[in-house]
Parts: sequence; C-alpha cells; structure tokens
Amino acid sequence: MKDKWKIVIKKLLFFSLMLTMVTGTYILPAYAAGISLTESGGWFESAYIKWNPVSNAVAYNVYIKPTGADDSAYVQIDNELIRKYSTYWRADAVGLAPGQYVMKAEAILPNNAKESIVSSALTVSANDRTGFAFSGDSQYKSGSGAYRDNGILKDNAQVIYVTSDTAKTVTLDVIVNSSGKKQTGTGIGEILKLRQKGYDTTPLAIRFIGQVTDSSMALELNSNGYLEVKGKTSYKEMNMTLEGIGDDATAYGWGFLIRNCGNLEIRNLGVMLFPDDGISLDTANCNVWVHNNDIFYGSAGSDADQAKGDGSADVKSGSTYVTLSYNHFWDSGKCSLCGMKDTAEFFVTYHHNWYDHSDSRHPRIRTASVHIYNNFFDGNAKYGVGVTKGSSAFVEANYFRHCKYPMMSSLQGTDALGEGTFSGEDGGMIKAFDNIIENASSLIYANSNEGTAKKDAVSFDAYLATARNETVPDFYKTIAGGFAYNNFDTSKDIGVSLSDIDSVNNVERIVTTSAGRLNQGDFTWKFDNAVDDASYNLNTALMSKIRSYSTQLISVGGK
Repeated sequence: MKDKWKIVIKKLLFFSLMLTMVTGTYILPAYAAGISLTESGGWFESAYIKWNPVSNAVAYNVYIKPTGADDSAYVQIDNELIRKYSTYWRADAVGLAPGQYVMKAEAILPNNAKESIVSSALTVSANDRTGFAFSGDSQYKSGSGAYRDNGILKDNAQVIYVTSDTAKTVTLDVIVNSSGKKQTGTGIGEILKLRQKGYDTTPLAIRFIGQVTDSSMALELNSNGYLEVKGKTSYKEMNMTLEGIGDDATAYGWGFLIRNCGNLEIRNLGVMLFPDDGISLDTANCNVWVHNNDIFYGSAGSDADQAKGDGSADVKSGSTYVTLSYNHFWDSGKCSLCGMKDTAEFFVTYHHNWYDHSDSRHPRIRTASVHIYNNFFDGNAKYGVGVTKGSSAFVEANYFRHCKYPMMSSLQGTDALGEGTFSGEDGGMIKAFDNIIENASSLIYANSNEGTAKKDAVSFDAYLATARNETVPDFYKTIAGGFAYNNFDTSKDIGVSLSDIDSVNNVERIVTTSAGRLNQGDFTWKFDNAVDDASYNLNTALMSKIRSYSTQLISVGGK
C-alpha cells in the first residue's frame, strides 16, 4: 500500500513540474492527511459533527441538508458555529425542524482545493414544548423566543454570537424610537439596554459559545453580576432566545436576571459560580421557557444556608406562564423558589428536571398553581415539593428516589413533626398522583395509608388521587389558613395533555439521558449515593472541580 502511494505522489510531482515548464509558475500540489469524522449526532432541534484536523487545511466550511435531498439543498452554517479544539474540530447546526439530516465538513486546502466528508443520517428530535409557557390561556401562547414552535428561526430573526472575546465588541443595530431609528449597540450589555427601550421586538437569538467568564463580561453585567434582560414594561414582548452552542457553553461567574419579559427562552447553558441566583425570573415575566440547562454551585453567600449559592432558578414577583424543563441541578442548595412576596395566583410547570442530590425547593411554592410532573428527585437530603400561602401543586408521575420528605405543607403533616421548614407561613395543598416514592422518611396522605404513616384527614402532606382528573374535595383544608386545593389542573389549560406524560417507570431513564446540556455537557461528575443522598453539606471536591473548570475551546470560526 505504501508503494502505491509513493507512485501516486511521484506522478503528482511530475504533473506539477510539467505545468511549471509550460506556464512558468510552480504549483505545489495540495496534500491532505485526509478529513475523517470522529463523531456526529442529532439532538433537540440541532445536530453536530466532529472531525480530525487536516494538516494543511487553511479553513473549513460546514453544510447541512435533509437526508435524501440533492446536493443543491445544502445550506452553509454560520462560520461562528465551527470551532477548533485541541484534538478535533466541531460544528453545530441549530434551529432545525425535527427530521433526518446529513452534515458535510469541507476542508479548504492550498490552491483552493477542497476535501469533504459527509455524515451518516442524523436524527433531530423536537423539543418538548409543554407546560404553562405554552398554554392557550397565556398572553403569547408560546415561550419559544426567537424560534417558531417547529424549531426553526422566525422570519427576519437576528442572530448574534457571544464569546469571551466578543462579549464587549459584538454589535447589533436596534430600533430605538417610534419612527424606526436605529442605533448600533456595542457589547451584549448595551444591546440589551437598547432593546429595553421597547421599540424593537425583532426575534433575536443570542448564542453563547464556550466559557464566557465574568471578567470577559465586565461592564456588560449589572452591579450585582447579572446579565440583565429587561422589557420596558410588565410582560413586554421580547421574542428572544438565549442559548448555548454545543455541549460546553458556560456562564462562568455570573447569572441571568430576567424582568418584564414576554416570550423568552433560555436553553443549553451551563451556569457556574453565579453571584446569588443562577437564573432569576425576577419580576413580571410571562411565557418564559427555561430548559436543558446545567446549573451548578453559585458563589457562597453571606448566610449560612448559601454555601452553595442562593436560588438556582427562581420564579417570583408576578412571573407567570413559565415552564422549567429538562434542567440538571447539580447539588443545588435551594433549587427553585416559586413565589416570594406574590399575593396573586400565577402559573408554573416543572417537568423532566433532574434534581441531582440537590437539597430543597423542588420547588418551594407560595401562592402559585404549579404542575410538577416527570421529574427525577435523586437523593434529596431535605425535601422535595413544599407548598405555603394557599398555593396548589399537582405532583404527577415523578420518581422520588431517597428524597427525605417528598412533599410538605407548612405547619402540618411532616412539617409539624419538627421545628417547621417554611417560616411559619400558612399551608398549601398538594394533589399527588402516580408517583414512585422510595426510601422516604415521612409522607402522610390525607386519604390513604400508602404513605409512611396512617392517613390523617387533618394534618397531612398531600391528597392521593386515584385518577388523574380527580378533583380534591374542598373539605380537605390546610391547618394554617384553611385553604382548599383549587383544582386548577382540571379547570384550566395547563399546556399538557395525557399523551405528554411519560410513564413514571421511564422517568429516571428519560431524565438522566435528556436533562441538561447537549449530550450531558462537558462537565462530568458522579455522586456517591451512600454519602451524598443524606448530606446537604457543600461537596468540596465538586466545588473544587467547578472552580478549576476551564474550557477546551481554542478558537471560534472555520479558520
């Protein structure tokens, strides 16, 4: 075989010499080590390929087309979606409708010669657009942001790319007055401030690439260390998606503060060492969809219970019609506050989240009506769902594995056995249906002996339904406050139908393979159930690894 290649090379050199004699120009023949794919795959409305570097390539282009279409259907992806790593190149195509695709990587060689390779068929799946962010009763009917509900960008959508190198220099022309005048914003912070004026509702996808650090975001964040996404007035239409590209997009040392936003999506991002809350839906937001994120430890706060940071993903102050789904919470201390000073009913869905050894607040609810289904509660040292202040929660088809107190209502049932967990607030009501519960320390039902103790119609944690559409009788009330379950799940469009609910027996498999960033992200860690199930202390080894995390990305773009 080696002799054969020697003959080929000699012929190429002879051909080059003949051209030199005829034209007077020496042409060096282009040689490539050979482009070869090392990995490829489809994910939720995206696909990717990796390939070995070609030794003398001067650039790469990448294309995608539906399987079976002819080559004229190839569409070239943005140059920023092509990235160089230490031992390979990678490209991600995003904004794809579900279906089968092939991707082509093309190496540009000296003298404009080209060498390419095509992937096998890649299956692209649809994102799971369910829950209150997609309720027909909501203001915008969707939380898909810059995308249509079929996964592709909306017409005339704008796209910008934010890296550690471009966070301060990225530009975008933004409409800033009623006559359509545009102003160029420079830096992601200024772009968002110009959008805050409220005149520009053009769909906008903000794509984060690699590890974007707090130092690279200096002056782009507010004084508390947040990237602030804010509408002009309550529930203002934003049509915006904040998304990570690939498996390693990470907000490192900062968090997201969301205010007055309507139709906003946050997806496929890692959030590490955030200052207070990781993702805070702070004030008057609606149709917000937070999904497929990896949320790690925040920076230690001043209070004793903030060693792991404060809230990982909070929903409060009039934020409503929100869905949090397929997020991976890594040992969060206080996972999700749902309602703070709220006094009016609001609506939130939590589904297919992986509460991976996180301690509490899955969620901790005040006032709201909340649907909690198909989540994996995985070794939770304090409690699962907590309800207070007249809230109602429908807890359906979840898997509670060694969650100490799966469901609690303030000042009654399990909470009344100890010192109390919820600051002495009035209680809330839980309707439970079709959950798997293993190794719980205490669970008291109002109407069933299937818990850890005999049923108690007065001091209970939850009502156990025998059918999904069963209504809870109003004579079951909280001890503190006298609240009955409001049966929102049978009287309101909750954005979920029976066919959307996965079998509880499949929840662990589905969640542990689908929650978090693409292909589980680039951060690996395995908890020790024998230790971590019951511990709510900071895992010092995990924190050390988070603090030492560094991107493997070398450069962005095909050159």
